[in-house]
Amino acid sequence: MPKIYVDGQELSVKEGENILEACLSAGINLPYFCWHPAMGSIGSCRQCAVVQYQNEEDTDGRIVMGCMTPVTEGARFSLNANKGVEFREAVVESLMLNHPHDCPVCGEGGECHLQDMTVMVGHRDRRYTGLKNTHRNQYLGPLINHEMNRCITCYRCVRYYDDYAGGTDLSAQASHDHVYFGRHEDGVLESEFSGNLVEVCPTGVFTDKPLLKQYTRKWDLQSAPSICNGCAVGCNISPGERYGKLKRVHNRFNDDVNGYFLCDRGRFGSGYVNSSLRLDYAGLRKKNGSFQAIHQQAAVDKVARWAKGKKIAAIGSPRASLEANYLLREWAGKDNFSAGFSEHEGQVIHTISTMLSRTNALSPSIKQMEAADVVLILGEDVTNTAPRVALGLRQAIRNKAYQLAEQAGLPKWQDAAVRNLAQDQRSPMIIVSPIGTRLDDVASQLITLGIEDITQFAAAVADVVSGKHIKDVDVNAVAQLLKDAERPLIISGSSLLSDSLVKSAAVIASRLAVDNKQTMLSYCIPESNSLGVALLAEDTKSIEELIIRADKFDVLLLLENDLHRRISPDQIDQLKNSGVKLVGLDVLENETLSACDLVLPVTSYAESEGTLINSEGRAQRHYPVFEPAAERMPSWKWILELATACEHTKIVKLTHFDEIVESCADSCSLFGQLTQVAPDHKFRSHGLKISRKTHRYSGRTAISANQSVHEPLQPVDQETPLTFSMEGINLEQAASLTPFYWSPGWNSNQSLQKFQAEVDGPLSGNSSGQRLIEPKLDLDPNCLLSAPSLSKTSISDRLKIKPDESQLVPIYRVHGSDELSSYTDEIAELAGEAFVAISAAVAEQLNVVEGDGLIVSNADGDLSLEVKILNRVASDCVGYSAGYTKTNSLRAGNLVVLSRDSKWQRRMPQLIATDSGNKRPPNNIEGSAHV
Repeated sequence: MPKIYVDGQELSVKEGENILEACLSAGINLPYFCWHPAMGSIGSCRQCAVVQYQNEEDTDGRIVMGCMTPVTEGARFSLNANKGVEFREAVVESLMLNHPHDCPVCGEGGECHLQDMTVMVGHRDRRYTGLKNTHRNQYLGPLINHEMNRCITCYRCVRYYDDYAGGTDLSAQASHDHVYFGRHEDGVLESEFSGNLVEVCPTGVFTDKPLLKQYTRKWDLQSAPSICNGCAVGCNISPGERYGKLKRVHNRFNDDVNGYFLCDRGRFGSGYVNSSLRLDYAGLRKKNGSFQAIHQQAAVDKVARWAKGKKIAAIGSPRASLEANYLLREWAGKDNFSAGFSEHEGQVIHTISTMLSRTNALSPSIKQMEAADVVLILGEDVTNTAPRVALGLRQAIRNKAYQLAEQAGLPKWQDAAVRNLAQDQRSPMIIVSPIGTRLDDVASQLITLGIEDITQFAAAVADVVSGKHIKDVDVNAVAQLLKDAERPLIISGSSLLSDSLVKSAAVIASRLAVDNKQTMLSYCIPESNSLGVALLAEDTKSIEELIIRADKFDVLLLLENDLHRRISPDQIDQLKNSGVKLVGLDVLENETLSACDLVLPVTSYAESEGTLINSEGRAQRHYPVFEPAAERMPSWKWILELATACEHTKIVKLTHFDEIVESCADSCSLFGQLTQVAPDHKFRSHGLKISRKTHRYSGRTAISANQSVHEPLQPVDQETPLTFSMEGINLEQAASLTPFYWSPGWNSNQSLQKFQAEVDGPLSGNSSGQRLIEPKLDLDPNCLLSAPSLSKTSISDRLKIKPDESQLVPIYRVHGSDELSSYTDEIAELAGEAFVAISAAVAEQLNVVEGDGLIVSNADGDLSLEVKILNRVASDCVGYSAGYTKTNSLRAGNLVVLSRDSKWQRRMPQLIATDSGNKRPPNNIEGSAHV
């Protein structure tokens, strides 16, 4: 390791680092603006200036930029030399010439990197008395607020949005001191990752618009470590609460999973936590169909009278915690428990869990995916089914550029130079799908096939990988790329509900892994705990199988599962008419709960503790941010009390969350490491619990000052090692317990580097979570999975496709397809209406244009949907918006007939004035931006 000297202090630094990274890793505060650990250096702000000396005798030195200067053996630098100090102060003063100095009313106030750096360099007095440049702010959609006058021209926003996230509708415009960062015209930012501008921007140019609607100063937020429940990626988040309301969600760094960034669903999709549809009290259904509110104990007693000594069954949930599903399975018994999937979905998800458990390929983290040099995507629109994975794949295609840079002697952090060197050269990414995807713009090859044809293609690639010869140019080319790759990555998933496709992807990866141990296999799955409940309940029944037997049970418990999203109306009617007592536990009102005899209000992820297993097989813990209102309880606690009241022999012995975790860990060898996911409730740092509140917290007396000026007594948290108060500490604990990032002099999210072992490295307190699935590296090649045998003849016979029929393909959306986030106003606005997507050729044949209506006819009846026209659609395929209430009756793979709806009324654009007097684009334009 090279040794350098900074103000006489000897530092051992990593080879290839720059001086800024070396100083920050050593704990030395060197101010900066434009540099970002995930985006490298461009040297535009000049704030990290240091003085470099030629040797020990040199006392004059020269000013260099820390972020642009590589470390070399014996190099000497000074941060404290007068010329360096004066230069940095002058830079800040020049950056502040046009800044409005609106800290008291700025949404970034108290968490502003510009504030921190201004104080750090010692700039206090404002000498400039002239006129400031001013800009007109833009409407950027319901998620991001724009305040261009606060800009310091660091270029972080466009470097992130354009270069890192692949956006195309935000840019730097004009020049000199008139540079403007925005869109060419007002409109919704199209990227699914636009929310990261809130944290990337070091000032308040881009701020969290939903937070501004119910603004709270950042230091007054109560936070806790949590896991996003928007999809199965398992991004780490830090939700913030004030006055019993969830105010915002910030990224919580996890080096292996989400790193520095979230998708917009994860950042903005938790508004449902504050929804008026939340359940506060248990409800007992009366004969007239209405519900009577009853207290917790009355509800427990009622279930005990119904279920004690009787036959019960239970339907679990892929969005509920592992602990809640485990307790429900133990109470009902494995034979009477469903994991909460429909028959087709359950078959695919269980196949995925089996493939991941049996394969010799690595189930990679996102960081490992970013290192892939060839990516093959089979049947998934990854951006919309696993958004944060897609952002990682956009970095993976740059590995060709890094390879060229290494050959040219350029370090990776020289971002502009590396991009200029590579130009349009990218690592191969092959996408095989029935419909265009959001990653098509960076793919090296696009292959458009129907659902079964994709499986055939994958099986053929697996055969070529294992040495067979096939007369197909695309198959041979893809197989050769995978064989030649150092780190190939195969991605598939459950979107198309094709069990054979899932198996074929595993076969390719397993055969590659025989000779290449760095082969990776990843699956996109729909919900936050889909893999967890599949691993927990491998041999359990589908929802349909339990419904068939429903009349054999006295009580059926439904855990956080709206059955209308999974099974047909006829099957739900069969359940209603079976005579079984239905007890529903859920967060929000939904149609399924209206059919229950008793409804129990459960907490959201922000009010409860639980373990989720992501699509990688990583178990992670989320903690309550605030105490639940009224009589809501976590699902696991409801089930624990109900089963205890019914005197279940095993559950009655459990009283604490940690005991449930231990019991679950003992129930299955695969779950043996669950107790290592996070410290138990006895953990203390320096003898103290972890505080959810910052030391700057201003208390909650103002809201009730007319009654009392005394701080109300805070609740005592008996279940976790965190405390609901300022008492405690946020220092030297496990990374899984870190509620927020703050360090002296670093009030912004840039304080993260004080919690990392090194800059852009893992957190000091080890990674959050525990991997439960590891590759079978010693797998006997003779025991490899065999590719499913499918012939086109048998497919045609099975489907019986007629000339006027098409096969349904689900189109998932970051905004709209997820059940819970769709109850967030801003997400619902972006989701738009349900739609059917067809090719231009089919549109011409049916005489429709975008915005017209089509009647979709299938065995379950007719459905009228708005038309969207896509550039890439496989023949005989038609897409539909998956997850929307209106399209719940449609299923992937089903056959439909399309006809023009002559009675369709086109939606009229509505121009709504924004706060700034600008006009907002019509909803149908917003909705189409993300298809």
